[in-house]
Amino acid sequence: MVQEKRWRLRSQNHAVCRRLAGELGISPIVAHLLSHRGYTDPAAAYQFLHPRIEDLHDPYLMTGMRQAVDRIMRAIAHREKILIYGDYDVDGTTSIIILKKTLEMLGADVAYHLPERLVDGYGMKEEAIHQAHAAGAKLIISADCGIRAHEVVAAAHHLGLDIIITDHHLPEEQLPPALAVLNPKRSDCAYPEKSLAGVGVAFKLVQALLKETGRERALPSFLKVAAIGTIADLVPLVGENRIIAKFGLEGLRQPKNEGLRALLDVAGIRLDSPIRCDDIAFRVGPRLNAMGRMGRAHPVIELFWAETAEHAQRLAQTLNQQNAARQQAQQRVLEEAHRFLEQHPDLAAGPVIVLAGRQWHRGVIGLAASKIVDRFYRPTIVVSVQDGLGHGSGRSIPAFHLLDGLDHCADLLERYGGHAHAAGLTIREERIPALAARLNQYAHTVLSADDLIPELEIEHRLSLSDIDFELWAALSQLEPFGVGNPKPVFAIRQGRIADQPRRLKEQHWMFRVEQQGRRADLIWWNGVERAPDLAAGEMVSVAFTVDAHHYQGTVGLRLTVRDMKREAPS
Repeated sequence: MVQEKRWRLRSQNHAVCRRLAGELGISPIVAHLLSHRGYTDPAAAYQFLHPRIEDLHDPYLMTGMRQAVDRIMRAIAHREKILIYGDYDVDGTTSIIILKKTLEMLGADVAYHLPERLVDGYGMKEEAIHQAHAAGAKLIISADCGIRAHEVVAAAHHLGLDIIITDHHLPEEQLPPALAVLNPKRSDCAYPEKSLAGVGVAFKLVQALLKETGRERALPSFLKVAAIGTIADLVPLVGENRIIAKFGLEGLRQPKNEGLRALLDVAGIRLDSPIRCDDIAFRVGPRLNAMGRMGRAHPVIELFWAETAEHAQRLAQTLNQQNAARQQAQQRVLEEAHRFLEQHPDLAAGPVIVLAGRQWHRGVIGLAASKIVDRFYRPTIVVSVQDGLGHGSGRSIPAFHLLDGLDHCADLLERYGGHAHAAGLTIREERIPALAARLNQYAHTVLSADDLIPELEIEHRLSLSDIDFELWAALSQLEPFGVGNPKPVFAIRQGRIADQPRRLKEQHWMFRVEQQGRRADLIWWNGVERAPDLAAGEMVSVAFTVDAHHYQGTVGLRLTVRDMKREAPS
C-alpha cells in the first residue's frame, strides 16, 4: 500500500515578503518563495535570482588545491603520464570528461581508468594502481572516489606514484595519505561551498588549472558537462551548484561537441526551447548512468571524443539501448520485491526495509531501493545475492542517516560506504537477517512515528483563477529547480474533476479540474497506483506544480499532480 502523505502549508513572514517585493521589484509570490528558501535579505535574494559566473569562489580557497595544481603542472612540464581514476556513475564519468579535456588542452599525456561495477565494485582498487604503474603513470587523479581508499593510496605511495584525490563523499577522521585531497567536506577545509558534487570538485580543479595557465576564458565551456553531473547527482542547487546548473543548462542549447549533441538528440531534448533540470534528471542522466549500471561505462567517455556525427550517433544509440535494458532489469527486481513484501507485510511494518534476492542485477538495485522508499517511505536496502555474497544498495528518508546506521552494523559488513541518503555495502548472505534486525533496532532509537510519515510542503494555496502565464513567468525566475531549491508546490481545494480521466499506459492519469468556472489540465505521473478508480465529478484537493507544456510549436500550462485527496462536496 502506498504511504499517505501529510500536507504542511508553509507559514508566511509577510513583513519580510513585502520588503523583498518592494526592494527587488518582484511579485509577492516570488518574494514568499524566496523567504521560504531562507533568502530574507534583499541583497542575498538578488544574488540568488541573478547568479553570475563571476560569483564562483576562488578555487585556491579549497585545501590542497595549490599542491594539486603545482604537481599537475610539473607532470605536464616533464611529460609524465597522468591517469584519471574515475567512478562509473554520471558524477564520476562527467568528472573524468572535464578533467581529461582540460589536461589535454594543457598538453598533458593523460589516460583514464573506469572500474566495472559488476566486476570491481565501488571505489579504487590496488590492482588498478599496479597496472597504472606498469604502464608508466607517475600521477593519478581520482574523480568522485578515493576519500576512504587508505590502503590503495598507501600502495601507490610505496610504488612511487603520487595521488591527487578529488571527491565529495564524507571522509573519515583520518584522510588517505595522498599528495593532495580536494574535498570541501574535510574538517580542515574552509572552502565556502560544502555541497559540491564530485564533478563540482573536479570543476574547481579545472578552474584552478585554467586560472594558472591564463585560460580562464575557456571555463564556461566546461559548465555544460559539469551541470549534467551536478544535477544528476542530486546535490543542492544553491550557491555554486546553482551557478554551475544555470549556466550549464543555458550552454547546452548550443552544444559544440558532437557527442554531447548526439546525447541530447537521443534523449529527445529540443534545442529550440529552454533545457531544464528535469530534462537532465529524467532523460540525460539515466542514459549516462545506464552504461555503468549494466556493464562498462567507457562508451560514455568515448562519446565525448567522437570525431564525427555518425560515430557520436552510434555511441549515443548504445547508451539508449543500455538504458532500455536497465529499465527492464529494474522492473524485474521491483516486481519480485513487491510480491515478496505483499507476502511478508511485516517486513514493511518496521522502520527499515531490507530485501534480498538471488541474481538481481546489481546495477539496478539502488534504483529499486529508491522506488521502494517512494512507495513505503522507509529506509530501504536491496541486496543482490550470488555465491553466498550479497551486494547491497540503500536509500533513505530525510530523518534517517543511512551511513550512521551502517556504522552501527560495521562488524556484519565486509565493506560499506556512502552518505546520509545513499550507501552501498557488501555482506555475507548468512548475515543479512542480522543486518535487518540491527538496523531496525537502531532505527527505533532515532526515529519517531512521525518521521515515518511522508510530508509534502505546500508553498501556497491558490485558486485556478490565479494560474496563468504571468504566474509561470514569475516562478521561472527561481529556476533551475532541484534539491535545495525545489519546484514550488501549490494546492487548490474543492476542485471538481471535469470529464472522465484518461489513463496513459495504465500508469498515469490525465484529466481536468474545474473550480468556480475555471478549468485546468492536469497530469498525474504514476497516479493510477495511488487512485485506481478516479472518476468524473469527484471533489478533490490537489497539490501540484505549474509547468509549461510544449506541443507542436505551442506552449500551454499544465499542472503536474504531486498528491491528491478526495473531499466531500461543500
